[in-house]
Amino acid sequence: MATAKAKTKAKTSTITSFSWEGTNKQGKVLKGVKMAANIESVKAELQKQGVTAKPGKIKKQKKKSSGKKITPADIAVFSRQLATMMKAGVPLVQSFDIVAQGHSNPSMTELIMQIKASVEGGNTLATAMGEHPLYFDDLFVNLVDAGEQSGALETLLEKVATYKEKTEALKKKIKKAMTYPISVLVVATIVSVILLVFVVPTFKDMFASFGSELPAFTQMVVEMSEFMTSDGWIVGVILVVIFVAFSETKKRSRKFNENLDKLYLKMPLISGLTHSSAVARFSRTLSTMFAAGVPLVDAMDSVAGASGNIVYKKAILAIRDDIAQGSTLQSSLSQRPDLFPNMLIQMVGIGEESGALDSMLAKVAEYFESAVDDSVDNLTTLMEPIIMAFLAVVIGGLVIAMYLPIFKMGEVVSQ
Repeated sequence: MATAKAKTKAKTSTITSFSWEGTNKQGKVLKGVKMAANIESVKAELQKQGVTAKPGKIKKQKKKSSGKKITPADIAVFSRQLATMMKAGVPLVQSFDIVAQGHSNPSMTELIMQIKASVEGGNTLATAMGEHPLYFDDLFVNLVDAGEQSGALETLLEKVATYKEKTEALKKKIKKAMTYPISVLVVATIVSVILLVFVVPTFKDMFASFGSELPAFTQMVVEMSEFMTSDGWIVGVILVVIFVAFSETKKRSRKFNENLDKLYLKMPLISGLTHSSAVARFSRTLSTMFAAGVPLVDAMDSVAGASGNIVYKKAILAIRDDIAQGSTLQSSLSQRPDLFPNMLIQMVGIGEESGALDSMLAKVAEYFESAVDDSVDNLTTLMEPIIMAFLAVVIGGLVIAMYLPIFKMGEVVSQ
C-alpha cells in the first residue's frame, strides 16, 4: 500500500492564522480569525460565506505561545471525537470546527484548524495529518489513508481512536509502576541530605561537649555530615553529570538503548511487565493495521516501531523478512519463544487458519493489557515493604547514629 507520507511531500503547504474584517450582504461589519495557506484562500472562504473582506484588513497573526504542549492524550481524545462526529454523519470540515471549539488546549485548537485548512485546500485527511509528524506518526497516517482509500474512514477513525486510547492507557500503567518507587527514593534522598546538612551538625556540637570518643557508627555519620556541609556540591555536580551523560547517551546511542532494553527484559522485578507490555503493543498494533486492510509485510514496519523495545523491534523486523520470503506469521513467531509466548503463537495460528487474524490478535492484546495491569499492581504491592525497609534503614540509621552517644552516656551514668 502506498503510504500517505509520500503524498504529504507533494502537497504540503504552510497553514497560518489570519485575522480578517469584512461586511456581509446586509452591510453588517464582521471580524474573525481563519487558518489558511494565504490571503487569497481566506478571501475565497469568506466569499463562500457571503462576506466581502475589506481591503487591507486580512492580516497574518503573530504566533502566540500558549504554554501548553500537545500531549498524546490530546491526540487520542481528538481521534475519538472525530470518529464520533463522522459516525454521527457530521461532515468532516464541520467536525473540525466542533471539536476545535470544544477543546481547552489552545495549541490543540490551532493544530485542528491547520488540519481543517489543509483539507479545505484539497488535501486528503491523511496528507493533512502527515504535515504534523510530531503528533501523527506513520502508523496513524497510514491507517487514516487506508480508511480514505477503502471508503470506510469512519470505521478506521474509530479503530485509530481505540488504538490510541489503549496505547496511552498502557503507557500510563507502566509509568505508574515506575513513578512510585522513584518518587519515594527522591524524597528519602532529600530527607537524608537535610538531616546530614542541618540536623547532624547540631548534634555534633553537643557531642563535642561530652569530651568522650564517639561510637564508630556515629563518627561515620558525623564525617558524612562534614563532607556534605563542606564539599556536598561535588556530589551534586557528579549526580548532574551522570544524569546528563545518561540522557545524552540514551538519545544518541542505539547500542546503549539496546543494552538497556535487554536489561529491562532480564531484571527480576520488571521483566514480566516489560514482556507483557511489548506483546500487548505488538498484538494491538498488528490487529489494528490488519483490520484496516494493510498487508502483513507492510504492517510490520509500523508494528516494530510501536513495540517500545529495541529487542522486540529487531525481532519483528526479522519476522517481516521471514513473511516476505513465504513463511507464515505463526511459524516465524514460534522461532522466537523467548520473546513471544505460546498463547500468542497459538492464537495467531488459529487466526491465520480461520481468516480472523485481526480479532484473534485483539483478544491477545486484551489479555496482555490485563496482564500489565496485574503486573503493575503486584509490583506496587511488592515494592511497598521493600521501600519501607529502605526508609527504615536509611532514615532510621541516621537517627540511631545521633542517639547512640546519648544512650551510652546514660549507661555510664546508671553505673
